[in-house]
Amino acid sequence: MPSQYTTALMIERVRQIARESIEAKKAFFDSNAESVVRAAELMVTSLRAGGKVLIFGNGGSAADAQHIAAELVNRLNYDRPPIAAIALTTDSSVLTSIGNDSSFEDLFARQVGALGRKGDVALAISTSGNSPNVLRAVDAARELGIKTIALVGRDGGKLASVADLALVVESSATQRIQETHITIAHILCELIEDALYGETL
Repeated sequence: MPSQYTTALMIERVRQIARESIEAKKAFFDSNAESVVRAAELMVTSLRAGGKVLIFGNGGSAADAQHIAAELVNRLNYDRPPIAAIALTTDSSVLTSIGNDSSFEDLFARQVGALGRKGDVALAISTSGNSPNVLRAVDAARELGIKTIALVGRDGGKLASVADLALVVESSATQRIQETHITIAHILCELIEDALYGETL
């Protein structure tokens, strides 16, 4: 670390980063609260009918997929029955066999084909909106009659135009996009949990 990078400068940098994160979230939710509610309603409708949520993405978005699935399957605010959700990013044998025998672009589409059923919801996560394997999985989902929701960034990329509903974080910074994505995800999980079990528990 350069000697001139003092503690005072680091403190100001921390505050600057925090401000950027807060501003990205505020800008998104000021314009997209209604779309977040629509996404939650799509998932609640599916889950009430016996469907499930399939979640996928690459890198940090893969971690988000697992995080979201954990919140739904286990719990968030209170004890309640499990909610059906699967992260398609966790089975190393499935992932490596598809990547090795077919292609990395089929990583999620193959799993959607195996596990998805009409009436499910696919939650696709991509900061660029242009991840080929995510796009291919959305195509596979739509062919099966699965509703698709996209968490994307920047201008939404190709994914925003093919998903049934796109939640676009209009930032050029990957970390700000991902920070907003997980906030959206937590809100979705809370809305789903409340809608399904809030009045009965």
